[in-house]
Amino acid sequence: MSHDILSPTSIHPTLGAMDAAQRMSVGEFSCAEHVQGLLERIQATEPAVQAWTTLDAAHVRQQAEAADDRHAAGDPDGPLFGVPVGIKDIIDTRDLPTQHGTPLHSGRMARRDAALVQRLRAAGAIVMGKTVTTEMATYSPGKTRNPFNPDHTPGGSSSGSAAAVAAGHVSLAIGTQTNGSVIRPASFCGVVGYKPSFGLIPRTGVLTQSPALDQVGVFGRSVADVALLAQVLAGHDDGDPATVPRAMPPLLRTAMEEPPLPPTLGWVQTPFWDRVAPDAQEAFGELIELLSGRIAPFELPETARDAVDWHRTVMEADIAGSFEAEYAQGADVLSASLRAQIERGREVRAVDHRKAVSRIPLINAGFDNVFEHFSALVTPATLGTAPLGLASTGDPIMCTLWTFAGMPAITLPLLHGENGLPIGVQLVGQRGDDARLLRTAQWLMQTVAAAQ
Repeated sequence: MSHDILSPTSIHPTLGAMDAAQRMSVGEFSCAEHVQGLLERIQATEPAVQAWTTLDAAHVRQQAEAADDRHAAGDPDGPLFGVPVGIKDIIDTRDLPTQHGTPLHSGRMARRDAALVQRLRAAGAIVMGKTVTTEMATYSPGKTRNPFNPDHTPGGSSSGSAAAVAAGHVSLAIGTQTNGSVIRPASFCGVVGYKPSFGLIPRTGVLTQSPALDQVGVFGRSVADVALLAQVLAGHDDGDPATVPRAMPPLLRTAMEEPPLPPTLGWVQTPFWDRVAPDAQEAFGELIELLSGRIAPFELPETARDAVDWHRTVMEADIAGSFEAEYAQGADVLSASLRAQIERGREVRAVDHRKAVSRIPLINAGFDNVFEHFSALVTPATLGTAPLGLASTGDPIMCTLWTFAGMPAITLPLLHGENGLPIGVQLVGQRGDDARLLRTAQWLMQTVAAAQ
């Protein structure tokens, strides 16, 4: 294999979440010892990475010691026993500020944990701290740098979550995606990023940007780890009408199973292939050659371009409504980018917003036949490697259609560009069929690893 394909086992050799939880559970080392090692790594590398907006080492140690005490008392260990997790700073935590990446909410303390944070704690996880978000989870960058090269963007809006995992600060982190805010930073930072189907993980206690588009996602270093984390977080919550009572799909178990038949993949260049960097095009060409016999081209209808406009209509109109108070009280504190989105959103007609939202089920219905033939669609996660400079978080256009449709997507750190920076391979599944997508992703990781 040429240099364009990275070994997924050599990118971040630090301990994964499942491995760490199992070792702590059998007493190979304590939770306190584990977090101390991570805190030392953070102390050494955080000045360059700047992934955290709030991290209290003493509070982290107290959580770890309490976990060790419960374990010693014979309390059952949860699936994330002793595992520190980074939480994007738009997700409420009762014991740490949630400031949404804006001075307007500086020092804000939530009264209770977000639903997903409650589930994390119940599973035995430790809240490591709050990771940097872009301003109100939109486009204006925070302070975080790309761990591969600090002169390049880490992506956004879940900048700190992706960078913290890539830098070895934590093995797991949580982010959100309304356009490309999980998949894009995961690709730029060379980690696994998974955005489940719309409504799988509850958003209760998470900053609302667009009720029709907001989705919670997760970061890790392996498919198994993100499957485990998503399974812990998923399920119905009364506070989020996007979630529904239903049996929980066995994400982790299915992800680790051998596929009953070798997966068939659809290669989707998207209508924006001409904007993809030449070295990324070349790297994907090599991947397709490697997968010969298991992958076939699939061309999206021309209406895929329209989805970008529909998405913008919904997102900006919803942003105008969600951030009306911030605009009214502190417009001069907001970035020019966010002000412009709000002002454009205020001009969207209700009928246009409603028409755009009505396209979402139609798009998903149009893909039903596609997934009778393909296990997953393969497409670039981004237009190339992380752009040089920190003024922008990069273009999310390779994520827009899939986010708009609420389809599950995962990016795998399998490629790199001429400059050595990572390029993610995005797999997209049928809405609601997350377990099969994760199993296909695991198969692809193993297939590429076997070819090294």
